[in-house]
Amino acid sequence: MNRKDAKNAKEERGRKFLLPPWNLQGFAIQTVHLVNVEGVAGLIPSPLKIVSVYPGKTLASVYLSQYQSGSVLEYSELIVVPALVRYGAKVGGWISHIYVDHPDSVVGGREIWGLPKELAEFSWEANKRVTVCLGNQQFCSLNYQQQNLAWRQKFKVFAFSKMEGNLLIFPAKFNSLLGFISSQLEIPSESPFLEIGLNQPFLTVRCEQLNLSVDAPMVLQ
Repeated sequence: MNRKDAKNAKEERGRKFLLPPWNLQGFAIQTVHLVNVEGVAGLIPSPLKIVSVYPGKTLASVYLSQYQSGSVLEYSELIVVPALVRYGAKVGGWISHIYVDHPDSVVGGREIWGLPKELAEFSWEANKRVTVCLGNQQFCSLNYQQQNLAWRQKFKVFAFSKMEGNLLIFPAKFNSLLGFISSQLEIPSESPFLEIGLNQPFLTVRCEQLNLSVDAPMVLQ
């Protein structure tokens, strides 16, 4: 095998490595918020429709995770969902902002799922705080508590994305120990998702012993 063939073979192995489903293990914390529909409407592309859960309000969430040994990649992730949305009878979240600390995750997120992944830096303080930033720009920080009571739960959620003009949907299957905890979210003025208007969460869920499988997307339109 010559040098060019070896390089091509290495690149092909890299592409195969990124193929879905991505199986991830670790832990995650998710906050849930009530936000104004008018405030997030500009972040939601057509033909998705915002789902109102209360007059003028929709659900937003912030998902922070650390995927560890046994995962297809080991990395941290911040996902911001500004609204619960639907396409016909299909309901899920629209991901407006997503940050990771591994370049291969950026490539996979963009090329497979059409997600606007960007690199960021994550600072985890054991079982109490996580901060996400890029250089001197801080995106958010979350203070949270340990779990006391938890139960094993399996569930599936859906997310929408767009790639090359196509509307996509993909499932994420969770198997985890779930527990409700208290938390405090801080969004500084320089955060790129300050406009969403995320107030303090009315619900925070911690996922321990998390096993997550993210399947390939399907084209809706």
